[in-house]
Amino acid sequence: MTPAAASRIAVVTGASSGIGAATARRLAAAGYRVVLTARRKDRIEALAEEINQAGHSATAYALDVTDRAAVDEFASAFRMIGVLINNAGGALGADPVATGDPADWRQMYETNVIGTLNLTQALLPALSASGDGTVVVVSSTAGHATYEGGAGYVAAKHGVHVLAETLRLEIVGQPVRVIEIAPGMVKTDEFALTRFDGDQEKAEKVYEGVAEPLTADDVADTITWTVTRPSHVNIDLLVVRPRAQASNTKVHREL
Repeated sequence: MTPAAASRIAVVTGASSGIGAATARRLAAAGYRVVLTARRKDRIEALAEEINQAGHSATAYALDVTDRAAVDEFASAFRMIGVLINNAGGALGADPVATGDPADWRQMYETNVIGTLNLTQALLPALSASGDGTVVVVSSTAGHATYEGGAGYVAAKHGVHVLAETLRLEIVGQPVRVIEIAPGMVKTDEFALTRFDGDQEKAEKVYEGVAEPLTADDVADTITWTVTRPSHVNIDLLVVRPRAQASNTKVHREL
């Protein structure tokens, strides 16, 4: 496979739902061969079938991004890639610092930060060898401003932000871009529901009165736009919020 061909292969983590699944669809439609990774094998296999039936190219690979041995095995199976979308992550709980569950904090750090580190380290040689590589880190506006009840998630996303910022400094001169996408309020099927341990009422209150929160496809469209810019153009950081959200703590609600 030539470097030019390798640059058209994109790995998407957390592709079983939400932003990851929407990004896989968008990149496939843009002409990339997408490699879908997530822990839920059935979900990514169904998505791969959907994409392939639409005339595009997708491969499913079940993967836990926090398992370094599994990540290294994955990297050995995909030695030629051009794009890595570090999307796997998520939030757990909304407790204050005084009562937050350390297990939740640890899991958020492992998934958001160490998972991103694992994939980036394992695939960076292939990305560089492609001659036109791109690392995308999906962080959050939580990685740029604090809010009450969010310290564990905010800390993890700050870590992801700093990882991307530092990597960009360290590999300047290599043929690899480092892009950070920081979404604000995005309404997906699972994010808030997972955060509140399946409590539908609490999950719905996050978006209560907000006419149009972002959708997963809005963020996927943004990610795809940054990836498809000319190779010399690096979108270092792009913050994307719905019009109703001025900051993490200032949201217009029509109640």
